[in-house]
Amino acid sequence: MTTSKPAAGQIPNLLWHTLHWPCWVLCRTWLRVNCSGLENIDNTKGGLLLVNHQSFLDPLLTALWLTRPVSYLARDSLFKLPVLGWLLRRTYVIPISREAARGGSIRLALERLEQGYLVGIFPEGTRSSGAEVRAFRPGFLALVRRTNQPVYPVGIVGSDRVMPRGAWFIRPGKIQVVYGTPFTVEEMARLQSSDDAAFCELARQRVSECVAIANRQHEGEPPRILHGN
Repeated sequence: MTTSKPAAGQIPNLLWHTLHWPCWVLCRTWLRVNCSGLENIDNTKGGLLLVNHQSFLDPLLTALWLTRPVSYLARDSLFKLPVLGWLLRRTYVIPISREAARGGSIRLALERLEQGYLVGIFPEGTRSSGAEVRAFRPGFLALVRRTNQPVYPVGIVGSDRVMPRGAWFIRPGKIQVVYGTPFTVEEMARLQSSDDAAFCELARQRVSECVAIANRQHEGEPPRILHGN
């Protein structure tokens, strides 16, 4: 009897494993992070995560509860920072330039998706606060239109309070993360029949639904599964 090898994206490297547990302990104690909707993620294939952006902690908060690495797209200037750049290069992060052509970054992200990685992107393009999700910039559509992997909305609430703009230290607090169901076949079909602005708004609404549920859970309501439209 033969067994198939796991896809490359299913095998975290040593650094990922080394960092994972200390970060998990931090998030469960100091930050009191809870999540719901993990059952919505298909662990047999790659997937694209569309996440609202409240804090520099969001990449960690989104990835920590998953069983495999998330390959984020991040601006290339971060790779020039001495310690952070070293970590980014070794934890699957893909550099992307805001000025130069993005073709190479998009191709690498698509390769990662086919290899079984989860790829994470923050379509707002900048940090927001509270339950409001800002308008999505259309850059993420290049990935959505060229992949056949699932696309998941993800909502985070509370990270802007534990590490607001300008903060140098992580404050104790409470954070909720919600993983939504993937975009339906009908929703993905609308991508081909609508303009960029219309689909950006559809995607923003799906992420906003996750944020709304995360906000209710953050305020003490029991977790509820988010169902697709």
